[in-house]
Amino acid sequence: MRLDGKVAVVTGSTSGIGKATIVRFAEEGAKVVVWGITEAEVNPVVAELEEKGAEVLGVVANVTDYEEVNRTMDQIKEHFGKIDIIVNNAGITADAQILKMTEEQFDKVISVNLKGVFNTGQAAAKIMAEQGFGVILSTSSVVGLYGNFGQTNYAATKFAVIGMTKTWAKELGRKGVRANAVAPGFIATEMTAKMPENVLTMMKEKSPLKALGEPRDIANAFLFLASDEAKYISGAVLSVDGAVTL
Repeated sequence: MRLDGKVAVVTGSTSGIGKATIVRFAEEGAKVVVWGITEAEVNPVVAELEEKGAEVLGVVANVTDYEEVNRTMDQIKEHFGKIDIIVNNAGITADAQILKMTEEQFDKVISVNLKGVFNTGQAAAKIMAEQGFGVILSTSSVVGLYGNFGQTNYAATKFAVIGMTKTWAKELGRKGVRANAVAPGFIATEMTAKMPENVLTMMKEKSPLKALGEPRDIANAFLFLASDEAKYISGAVLSVDGAVTL
């Protein structure tokens, strides 16, 4: 059990990469916190994990609400007594080319993907710095390393997540806290399942492996970085993309 006895929080953990990560953490012995924006999304995941024998807490909070995030993090600390790991994973897209992107599209993605990561990351960091240990992980993207057509807002947030991660690694290391990011490539999630077959084929062809990644591939990367096996890794960005960017 690589996370036996550790308390792990994953935002946006009701579907996709977030859910795969919370499930993987529970499999490795962690006490887990399922974080979503509605009870209707959170409760089924909590029930699924409880059926598997996990110790789990479900919370409903909007990552863009600073006060709500801090109250929720305090609630988690009060319930479990500590927070060992947080994965800042909640995110959205609102794609458009720069000449067509609206202010609303830009602001919405910045609010969730950037401010949201700041809110949850800072709230967890306060607790971790006080307790003298912890791991802060964040979901970036290959888009956050190389940009992407039609994703000015999304790429900006994912570049920024990398910048925050490296800054946190420098600031929090002396407090016993590590910070790292994972940059997924094309992953088969509920979102990609809705895409036309020709688009999926194009995405597969971009990778030398000729396949999309699975959410569990990303979850395994987060598991490694969260575990003591990565105790000397901080400030890193781990690309899990099937070499799609080569």
